[in-house]
Amino acid sequence: GRHAMNFLVSADKNWAIGKNGRPLVTIPAERQLLLKETAGKTVVMGRRTLETLPGGQPLGGRTNLVLSEDPSFKIRGAEVCRNMQEALDRLRDIPSGDIYVIGGGSIFKQFLPCCDTIHLTRIDYAYDADMRFPINLDQSPEWVLAQEGEEQTYFDLCYTFCRYVRTKRSTDIV
Repeated sequence: GRHAMNFLVSADKNWAIGKNGRPLVTIPAERQLLLKETAGKTVVMGRRTLETLPGGQPLGGRTNLVLSEDPSFKIRGAEVCRNMQEALDRLRDIPSGDIYVIGGGSIFKQFLPCCDTIHLTRIDYAYDADMRFPINLDQSPEWVLAQEGEEQTYFDLCYTFCRYVRTKRSTDIV
């Protein structure tokens, strides 16, 4: 079946998304967007992304799914899945449009085939980084920039909220 999961991600000019397991920058408006978009929905993340959330805690008012291969890892307020297949089994009964993958890099890479919509905060800066988003959406024929907001600033940082959607693949044509 065809999936339609959402990604929520921020990336710099070079599609970098993090360094040493941390986000490159935290922009309050982006955090608000994440909280607004995912309210009452399901968020999927890796363990390191969980650690970057406020207080290192799962987000309240939504279902939190955390991927961790560590069999002893448990956290209150979240369900832990050991691998992608376990996560997909758990997500099967949830409308895919209500699923938001929020990071990090390896999680984005694994779930990319399941994703139809990417909410991207594009930061007009090149950071020193060690983690990149798995693809350059602007150079991929499979993705199209569907919506681009006005440029905004946070102190001296310029950023834009963008929405990319997967173009129809030939396999989708009935």
